Amino acid sequence: MTYSETLQFLYSQLPAYHRIGKAAYKNNLDNTILLDGHFGQPHRKFKSIHVAGTNGKGSVSHITASILREAGYKTGLYTSPHLRDFRERIKVNGMMIPEDEVIGFVEKNHAFIRRVQPSFFEMTVAMAFDYFARQNVDIAVIEVGLGGRLDSTNIITPVASVITNIGHDHMDLLGDTLAKVAAEKAGIIKEKIPVIIGETQPETESVFISKAGENGSEIIFADRLFSCSLGETDNEQGEREYRLTEKESGKVVVGGITPLGGDYQQKNLITVAALFSKLQENLRFSYQEIADGIRKVKENTGLMGRWQILGRDPLIVCDTGHNKEGLEYVARQIKRVPKSALHMVVGFVSDKDLSGVLPLLPKNAVYYFTKASVPRALDENVLKEKAAPFNLHGQSYPDVRTAFESARKNAAGTDMIFIGGSTFIVAEVV
Repeated sequence: MTYSETLQFLYSQLPAYHRIGKAAYKNNLDNTILLDGHFGQPHRKFKSIHVAGTNGKGSVSHITASILREAGYKTGLYTSPHLRDFRERIKVNGMMIPEDEVIGFVEKNHAFIRRVQPSFFEMTVAMAFDYFARQNVDIAVIEVGLGGRLDSTNIITPVASVITNIGHDHMDLLGDTLAKVAAEKAGIIKEKIPVIIGETQPETESVFISKAGENGSEIIFADRLFSCSLGETDNEQGEREYRLTEKESGKVVVGGITPLGGDYQQKNLITVAALFSKLQENLRFSYQEIADGIRKVKENTGLMGRWQILGRDPLIVCDTGHNKEGLEYVARQIKRVPKSALHMVVGFVSDKDLSGVLPLLPKNAVYYFTKASVPRALDENVLKEKAAPFNLHGQSYPDVRTAFESARKNAAGTDMIFIGGSTFIVAEVV
């Protein structure tokens, strides 16, 4: 099999949530346990850190992996979804799993995969854990795919669990209140394993405290221990100065430059600070290595799509924020950026509750409604119709590239072009 043939098999034979949505979701760990047994329980052969949450879990996972690499640990990183290449999901020391490893995994286990019929995500988790074990990683940072309790990654017993925050996303699967969503994500809290909660929220705080109490697990609310200041973007790359301060002492514990320019990274850096304040009991690293890991996160992990600047004159920015809480941050930051006019290239998945996100988008903009090339994408003409009652007006375009090129043609050098609404929209421009 070639690499492209292998991917075609994976996408055509195994239901993939990122492509078809709810129909691919499995509400049990049966296949995951079968796969894990087939490969000799590889997750037991390396230490891990488990990261869940509605927003920020990808950034927190990448920053954590970057710091661990700077500290000299051979580090695995499992994240989802990917933007350009399937192999972005599975990395060791920032390097994607080789194509021949993906091909070999499928060829060797072809019959077993056909018999078990796992979901795309279940199979990908098995591939990652098997690869990390064979690569003898010291530690792996494992990002939850969806929820927590029933997520395929939830067979690990990590050295620490992280739940960044709880927001309005996937509520058709995880529950119709923030407390119910929190209960699903709290499913990653393991017996006597510390858990770091990134954001204290009144609707969810008691859920996490109760679950941690049941498991005899120490619970740490990051925003009670640390604060973070972010400077304004002051260079072409969009880098920002930051300072992480210990609240009780007022001492700046880590500071420097972050290449991640989004305002929301303030919360993610606070979460990372709390995580490493706990990890120092088990792992060896210095404050300088933390600062270096934050500064080199893109270089060390290949992180893309988080308030990423794609061009200047006009300013072109993309961001993968796609739910209510994420888009609130993005919309506020867009408003703050100096510009003559604003061009918004946006698209969404068809199962997104647009009533919660369309009111957040800026009204004083020209819109380029489009759709990504995945089955879940919402038709661009339907999006245009749904946006009109919210005073969001523009034209519809059949694909992202056409929409983007039209925006570039229309934009003056002092304008701003934003591309987002969905991870899949961003994937076609980065």
